[in-house]
Amino acid sequence: MRWENLTAPPVEEVPGRAAPAAPPLPLALPGAIVRTFDTPAFAGMTFYEVRAKSILNKVPGTSRVPFEWTINPYRGCSHACVYCLSGDTPILMADGRTRAMRDLEVGDRIYGTERQGAYRRYVVTTVLAKWSTVKPAYRVVLKDGTTLVASADHRFLTERGWKHVTGTMSGEGQRPYLTTNNRLIGTGRFTTGPKENEAYRRGYLCGMIRGDGHLGTYVYPYGTVHRFRLALADEEALQRTQHYLYGFGVPTKSFSFTPARSNRRAMRAIRSSSEAKINVIRDLIAWPGRPDDDWYRGFLAGIFDAEGSCSEGILRISNGDDAILARAADALRHIGLSAVLEDRGLANRVRTLRVTGGLIERLRFFHLTDPAITRKRSIEGAAVKCRARLSVTKIEPLGLDLPLWDITTGTGDFIADGVVSHNCFARNTHSYLDLDVGADFDRQVVVKVNAGELLRRELSGPRWRGAHVAMGTNVDCYQRAEGRYRLMPPIIEALRDFANPFSILTKGTLILRDLPLLRQAAQVTRVGVSFSVGFLEEGLWRSVEPGTPSPQRRLDAVRQFADAGFEVGVLMAPILPGLSDSDESIDATVAAIAAAGATSVTPLPLHLRPGGAREWYAHWLDREHPDLVPRYRELYASGAYAPQPYQRELAARVRIAARRHGLHRPDRGDHRRASPPTAPEPVQLSLL
Repeated sequence: MRWENLTAPPVEEVPGRAAPAAPPLPLALPGAIVRTFDTPAFAGMTFYEVRAKSILNKVPGTSRVPFEWTINPYRGCSHACVYCLSGDTPILMADGRTRAMRDLEVGDRIYGTERQGAYRRYVVTTVLAKWSTVKPAYRVVLKDGTTLVASADHRFLTERGWKHVTGTMSGEGQRPYLTTNNRLIGTGRFTTGPKENEAYRRGYLCGMIRGDGHLGTYVYPYGTVHRFRLALADEEALQRTQHYLYGFGVPTKSFSFTPARSNRRAMRAIRSSSEAKINVIRDLIAWPGRPDDDWYRGFLAGIFDAEGSCSEGILRISNGDDAILARAADALRHIGLSAVLEDRGLANRVRTLRVTGGLIERLRFFHLTDPAITRKRSIEGAAVKCRARLSVTKIEPLGLDLPLWDITTGTGDFIADGVVSHNCFARNTHSYLDLDVGADFDRQVVVKVNAGELLRRELSGPRWRGAHVAMGTNVDCYQRAEGRYRLMPPIIEALRDFANPFSILTKGTLILRDLPLLRQAAQVTRVGVSFSVGFLEEGLWRSVEPGTPSPQRRLDAVRQFADAGFEVGVLMAPILPGLSDSDESIDATVAAIAAAGATSVTPLPLHLRPGGAREWYAHWLDREHPDLVPRYRELYASGAYAPQPYQRELAARVRIAARRHGLHRPDRGDHRRASPPTAPEPVQLSLL
């Protein structure tokens, strides 16, 4: 569970057994009220009552959902916060640099991976959440020397799929786990970056100014002119050069060199015309007699920023000066990289040093030298298929508990010290799948007992502009706990009193309790109500959605809201391949949705996100419907989503059924009522 943005001073007692601040979880929440109840409906469940710091949550900009703000008065936890790494673990950032795990911040852009066609490829993703815990630590050692410290539950990508650090072949702890027969996927351990000392700065200036600068003394009839100028389209390198020169006592003037054109970016430049300063620059870029490691690294960074490129997986440094190419070749050999000189016989004698070794060596170059221009350091789109020596050689317990860290990312993974690492993805699409919302996800529930009063304070804040708020988008706000805690009435009252538009998605019939409040709110603002009904078959419902109201009860709730004047949308979700996607099942479900008075239906095929939903469903399918396992392996071989042709074909059949049974798009003229738009294609939402 994520606790960083929660506080927990004592709250008012309600019936039930309570114990202060010692939850039976790896991560304690100081001051929380831990409560269990004797009633059969809450058997085996634990509630953690907290006073939250905030209740209006901004949806990350990379999300695919059509809203910006959510309210989640509850937090469930079944698979969250068990995959943790040492805080020292270097994480690959989107700018090509690395940062220690503990130093990451929410909103940071980092690299993850994504299945694209036949290959998994590197893509930029966003850190959506971060937290820490204390757990027994294990050391995983790879053949190339990479050493990873993680909890037993952490998972790494191997040539045979995702594997936990430890596990068992059978029994309660059965799960895929690492052995010395496995090889991790990635590039291997990251290299330590350069020290930004005087030698490195001199080397950088030598490479940059010799590669792309203009430095000279010119004698004219009217006198002698001393001139230095450096013009670049990439301001990162220009600013670094200006900063380094200033540190050596050479201030420069910055100015616009050329404006942007249709086929060329704008360029800025720095300059100096002082004879004394020009002489200092000449001294700074002089070839050293015995360059050290720091100078070599700085020189390579400078010449790469000036004359380098990295495209189609090839890193090149081009120049027509023999001395520059010779120094660059020496520097590459010094830091352990191989390169070949390519001469195409150009008239200007420009030749190219091409670094060999693929992605592994490109990353080593970037990390060893640290060029300033981040666009040249991109590895986005590169295939994750290198042949690094990443065989597991040792997995050993350290024999002590350590502070460990984890993050949630948009791709569900990240790159930890050169290997693909699974993050804690807490089944955030469960509102649309809800495969075990009653039996598993609700076993441990965080209850934000001050949600209503907190929302009033935030809605009255000067920065709030009355944006639409979506509820039920992560955790069902009308789950069973709402019957006891009654957090929704004060939330709805606050939204009503501030005339703030909102919508609710639920598969809980408890929402009927608040129908009078929702009608009041609909008189002053736009209110959307949607229900999730994926199929009608009762046996299937009992098997995959235990603990939730039956589809028929949900349809009865749809009818009551429609009779009350609401335009009710229904998310036909999840549609299960081979189980609820037949023409007969779709037609019967759409017919029942139309008969209940819904005004729109949006199909959502099953989405199997790794890190909980995929694994849970795979075990259930193998147990209950083993004959369907081959079909699911084929459908979801490339990732969490069903193939586009299947989605389009499913959408067409739902659309035909909707027309047959008289479902139409809602009338957008009534500002008081709202529901999700009917989707022309099936939508597989990812909330984070």
